[in-house]
This record gives sequence, structure tokens and C-alpha cells, in this order.
Amino acid sequence: MTDPVILPKTPSFRLDGRRALVTGAGRGLGVPMAAALAEAGADVVLAARTFTEVEAVAEAICARGEKAEAVTLDVTDTAAAATLVEDKGPFQILVNNAGTNRLDHFLDVKEEDFDAVADLNLRAALFLAQAVARNLIAAKLPGSIINISSQMGHVGGPQRTVYCATKHALEGATKAMAWELAEHDIRVNTVGPTFIYTPLTAPMFEDTEFRDFVESKIANGKLGQVEDVMGAVVYLASDASALVTGSALLLDGGWTAA
Repeated sequence: MTDPVILPKTPSFRLDGRRALVTGAGRGLGVPMAAALAEAGADVVLAARTFTEVEAVAEAICARGEKAEAVTLDVTDTAAAATLVEDKGPFQILVNNAGTNRLDHFLDVKEEDFDAVADLNLRAALFLAQAVARNLIAAKLPGSIINISSQMGHVGGPQRTVYCATKHALEGATKAMAWELAEHDIRVNTVGPTFIYTPLTAPMFEDTEFRDFVESKIANGKLGQVEDVMGAVVYLASDASALVTGSALLLDGGWTAA
């Protein structure tokens, strides 16, 4: 008679007992990502410059019986961001989502546009991750930092020179952070979505030429939906991704595989 097979147990995707900080949480992808983390059991702090927006999202999450709190934060004010982390943390989950873009042809790019995009997409993200990591190390807690990048952090795109530059840089910074923070049991990864259909992006897709271009780059020809991002963020935040650090999780429908 052979010995019985002992089956391994799937690591939990639950986030009960963990605090999460989501920036840019009042609109776009921030809303579904915050909702997904709360649904998985996390106590979520939603941050954005416009309080009324994150307040409405937090109220909707709490109405489901989950935990959420809204706060006002301009992440480019790195001192204010560090203070918030100190006051509301430690955060075992950070979703570094606040970001922007200013479309322009390379030959017309202005210095002020470069500064604005780089300040939010790269500088603010890096120093917020630093504040969260320092707070976790002081508390001797493990954590997961999720930097929201883009498929454009791996390829180029028309009128997106500055945006691509910041997202490529964020990918590199994430890999370096992952190595430095591994000894503290803090994982750092990126999520790289393609164009996702949200209320913010809906007007873009009214341009049939642009929509046709996007769909031609996606293997199954379908625009990304917010649900495609929700599960990815919960996965990277949870114990199910315990061996994943310094990685880029691309949600691009095969755009970068072509």
C-alpha cells in the first residue's frame, strides 16, 4: 500500500488584518483597486487631492461592510506623504497609483510638462514607497509595494515620450527597490495595464481611429476592463505571490508580446 498523498494548501488571497494605502483612489483605476483590496479584507486608506471623490468611494466600500477611510493627499508633497504614512501606517500594502500624462509630439515637448509628469509618476512614487518601507522596517512588518506602471513602461508609443520615460524609469526603480528591501521581507512589483475602459478613458475611445489602433494591438481585440486589474493587485498584495518581487505583471492583452 502506498503512502497517502499529502496535498499542499493554496496560499491565501485574503488580506485580513492588513492596512493598505491606495493613491489616486478617487477615480480611474484607483477606485476598483481600492475596492478589490477592501473586498479581500484589507483596511484601506484612500488618498487623493480631491477629498470629495475619495470620500464617496470610501462610503461605498463601507456600505458593503468593509473598511475604508478617505484622506486628502497631494503625493508630490513628499513631506505631507511621509507624515500621512507615519500617522496612518504602517501600511503592509501600498498601491502607488497616482499618475498623469501630457500628450505631445516629442519635438513639441515642453520642460514644464516633463517636470509635471516626472514629478508625479516617478519622484512622488519613489519617495512614497520609501516612506512606507521605512515605516514597515521600523515596525518589523512584511509588506508589498505595488507600483502602477503601464505597458508603456516596456514599449514606446506616439506622443508619449515623457510618459514612457517615467514608466520605464519606474520599472527600473522597482527592480532596485526589490533587491534592497528583500532582506526586510518587503516585496516590490509593478502592474502594467494596457488601455483600460473607465469613465476617465471613455472619451478617448469615442475616437474610432484611436480605438481601432488600441484593439489592433491586443491579441483578442478587446479593451481592458477594470476587473482585469483588480485580481492582479489582490494577488500581488497577498501571500499567494510570496515569491514574486522585482517583477512586472503585464495586463496588456499581449501588446508587448508582439
